[in-house]
Amino acid sequence: MTQFKIVFFLIFPFLLFSQNEKIPAEQLKQDLTIFRQIREKANSGVYKYRTKKQIDSIYNWAFSQLKNPREVMDFYKIILKITDFEGSVHNTTTLPDAYKNRYASEKVFFPLPVKLIENKMIVNFKNDEIPLGSQIFSINGTTINKIVRSFYKYYTTDGYNTSGKVIGINAVFARYYEMEYGPKEKFLVEYSLPNQTEKLSKSINSIANDERKERFKNRHSFPSDSLFYSKIKEKYSFKIFSKNTALLTVHTFAIGDNAEDKEHIAYRKYLDSCFQMLSVHPEIKNLIVDVRNNGGGSDPNDLVTFSYLTQKTYRENKSAYINFQKIPFLPYFVYEETETEKKLEEKNDFEAELKEEYPILKGKIHSQDPKFNRVLQPDKNTFKGQVYLLISPRVASAGSLFASLVAGKTNAIVIGEETMGGYYGHNGHTPIEYELPNTKIKTQFSIVNLEQDVPKKSNQIFGRGVIPDYKISQTFDDFMQNRDAQMEYTLKLIEKK
Repeated sequence: MTQFKIVFFLIFPFLLFSQNEKIPAEQLKQDLTIFRQIREKANSGVYKYRTKKQIDSIYNWAFSQLKNPREVMDFYKIILKITDFEGSVHNTTTLPDAYKNRYASEKVFFPLPVKLIENKMIVNFKNDEIPLGSQIFSINGTTINKIVRSFYKYYTTDGYNTSGKVIGINAVFARYYEMEYGPKEKFLVEYSLPNQTEKLSKSINSIANDERKERFKNRHSFPSDSLFYSKIKEKYSFKIFSKNTALLTVHTFAIGDNAEDKEHIAYRKYLDSCFQMLSVHPEIKNLIVDVRNNGGGSDPNDLVTFSYLTQKTYRENKSAYINFQKIPFLPYFVYEETETEKKLEEKNDFEAELKEEYPILKGKIHSQDPKFNRVLQPDKNTFKGQVYLLISPRVASAGSLFASLVAGKTNAIVIGEETMGGYYGHNGHTPIEYELPNTKIKTQFSIVNLEQDVPKKSNQIFGRGVIPDYKISQTFDDFMQNRDAQMEYTLKLIEKK
């Protein structure tokens, strides 16, 4: 299972067409036709959350937008809407490499880091223009609600989930604004001061991209959300919180690529030592498992971790299937290798692996070999006390699979906010990428349609992430104080029990 990564869409020109050049409508229609053909042939998740009628409808809309020549950026936004509509956190559609230096030094970006708190857009940077904690109502006459909705297509999530989109919006609000509304020299902002209702207006100047990045690094909320966006150095930890409570934190499952990897073996030994200790200290009746920063990683890190939290046998998935054994649309396939001979070798190796794991064709190509989805046993040192699972919108891919197993197959109490990764399943494991011939837009998706081995639950809606038993979100006061509301709530809940 590939690790979910935050994708900051970098846009920027050079060779085939100038920045503002319009592409003939027929070329755009050709790219859109190829885009659809590729996805319907190769992407097993196209109809996971959408009916044929719904997919037909959005493509009819897309083609209706291509009656005249359009710039690549306009076409890109159309493609993004389709990509997002499918509903997979592993869908990524990016602009051509030729765009990589656009606005490298020009001052065109919104100058203030912001954060969505309780569905309000809050200034997330100490500055002399619009104070930290102020609420923004509109920018250049467009309401903040409309702006936020227009950004949804830039950041994909599983199914119908929208909570996870906040992760991208908070990180690159200024980048998304430039992409959606164009470069600006000034911004007219309607806002109110912290804890006040009177609306004020101020015109503020744009900033360059380097300063945008620097301001985000120095955002007010850094102490409480740094691991959402930074490279994770300490991937996991364990500590005793009190005489009856322990805390296991797993920030990522990118802990080695497979069961033979040295990093995975070290992690497994670490887990075993922690749970051996818990098994000889029965007075520790509560275990908090914090995966709020966990955007994914590789098997079997997620499954091994779960083995210490369950008393029953389990599997990763109920079913897994793909749409092809031979790579379709090879002229548009993006290889990792560059030499012709190595490309052929890459293709043959990839297809051989697919045929080994997915040999059974029944309309779709299923994996039924037990060695790829075997029944797993709980560890002998499995924890038998009360588990409290902390989740957030950042949780996806292998992180959300783990959270789904814990929420669905144990008595854990789940606290926090809905994950962006699906509860019942997702598309994952094997990413592939294609490039459209005329616009050079690239599109990547994972080809394995996975139904996770979790039970139906009344609070779990198809197409949504893991829903917490106790929804605890950061309040405005929590934000201003950089307080960990979810951890505080969990400790109080344990104290009451």
